[in-house]
Amino acid sequence: MTMADVKRVLNARLICGEELLEKEVHSACGSDMMSDVLAYVKDQSVLLSGLVNPQVIRTAQMMDMVCIVFVRGKEPDPMMISLAESCGIVLMTTEHRMFTACGLLYENGLRGGGMPK
Repeated sequence: MTMADVKRVLNARLICGEELLEKEVHSACGSDMMSDVLAYVKDQSVLLSGLVNPQVIRTAQMMDMVCIVFVRGKEPDPMMISLAESCGIVLMTTEHRMFTACGLLYENGLRGGGMPK
């Protein structure tokens, strides 16, 4: 699945990173707790979250994620957008709730990654 497919499946609006939309992604996770992402996420490409603060961008960067989808119509501020652009991270927003967004991506072939060992 490409990030363009993620955008289509979630009926998401692209915030930044249009030049990266054809990049392949193979797994995703959904969390509002960045400590859980740091502790339990391994090899996920897409982060779905309702948390909108710079820590989400920093966490995605540390975990080598390439895309963040904000759920429930959440919108990042200009500083977050600038930070994501400098990190090469695609940002999108969708009106779907977290559970629905994760389910739609799963239904369309995107899976969660393995648990860290």
